[in-house]
Amino acid sequence: MVQSKSILKIADNTGAKEIMVIQVKGGVKGGMWHRFGYLGDIVSATIRKALPNGAVKDGEKCHAVIVRTRKETRRKDGSYIRFDDNAAVLIDPKTKEPKGTRIFGPVARELKQKRFTKIISLAPEVL
Repeated sequence: MVQSKSILKIADNTGAKEIMVIQVKGGVKGGMWHRFGYLGDIVSATIRKALPNGAVKDGEKCHAVIVRTRKETRRKDGSYIRFDDNAAVLIDPKTKEPKGTRIFGPVARELKQKRFTKIISLAPEVL
């Protein structure tokens, strides 16, 4: 469960290490933005920490998709999936393609339902 002001780790090689969520852009429900973000939701964020020679810089605004959450998510078969950290992957807001060329750590299978197949194919493990 990710909300405004949440700190997320970055799971790709764009050079960013940490972002802070500005707004969850999961969609509009009843005329209001969603308060919480879950697996596969797109968030608008600002970069808090970045490598000096990376593709992105500190303070930049970006869009990211949530790939891991500490809050458990229930699946259709009745099982639950939960991760050790909250993590995201930076994406291009128009094409929904990842900015990085590598993904670090496992990602959730729910991303395939939300049509982030490029992230699924780059990930070393899909849970």
